[in-house]
Amino acid sequence: MTRPGRAGRLLVIAGPTGTGKSELAIAAAQRLGGEVINADSMQTYRGMDIGTAKVTAAQRESVPHHLLDIWDVTETASVAVYQRQARSRIEELLAAGVTPILVGGSGLYIQAVIDEIDFPGTDPQVRARYLERLEHEGAERLHAELARLDPPAAQAVLPSNGRRIVRALEVIEITGKPFTANLPKPGPARYGGVIVTVDRDPAELDQRLERRVEQMMRAGFVEEVRGLLAAGLRDGVTARRALGYAQLIDAIDGRSSMEQAAADTVTATRRFVRRQRSWFRRDPRRHQLDGADPELLERTLQLFGG
Repeated sequence: MTRPGRAGRLLVIAGPTGTGKSELAIAAAQRLGGEVINADSMQTYRGMDIGTAKVTAAQRESVPHHLLDIWDVTETASVAVYQRQARSRIEELLAAGVTPILVGGSGLYIQAVIDEIDFPGTDPQVRARYLERLEHEGAERLHAELARLDPPAAQAVLPSNGRRIVRALEVIEITGKPFTANLPKPGPARYGGVIVTVDRDPAELDQRLERRVEQMMRAGFVEEVRGLLAAGLRDGVTARRALGYAQLIDAIDGRSSMEQAAADTVTATRRFVRRQRSWFRRDPRRHQLDGADPELLERTLQLFGG
């Protein structure tokens, strides 16, 4: 049952990959009578299940989940479209007296929901020029350029995420300002949001990530990628560069071994975790909790209850 002070508000559970956010969100939803809204950019893709550690069908039956599986792997994800869909779903749940729980590790997706971000328009000519450079020069070369023009933006975007890099460079050229200048300084979170960030000891999380990749490989990750390649994954500007998927595509294409792909996935995920930590640390509104704390759920509910 919902306690006083919890109704009509949004609970945000954010933090790095592998810290236990999904399990906490489900447990909190069960206690609050709430529903979960996905804020992991790669879990918005249909069929990308094992490699994104998407919640299982059984978990979705226990608690309703929203904004999973909304795009085909050939489509390009859009933060602006996600913003509209997530806000609409949150408002529907609040109107129905249901507690929405926004959970994920994609910092920009979360900020797009809880802060007043207006995404700049696009210029097809500028976009086309950067896409051509991406094709010929590669994502890491453009990422180095972004690091020179806007270091905070480069820190938040993976060097392999060509689409996000192109978008940041496009915005910088169109507006004449750093991409991060378009992000508002945090004020009160929309929907009265209470922001909980979950992390773990770095050494412990490193071990969890290694075990996680091993489990994914045993669970059929390679077969999942092969099936998605048949469905057009190579044509997906965003999806094909996802952590693990890019590495396995290289192995399937003979550019590396499966063992090397697994090791590279662990390494890339650890780098990504450092970027996630850097992003979330900037938000003074967050309540930092230890994912290994046996009282994690109770502490989260106490914070949400005011």
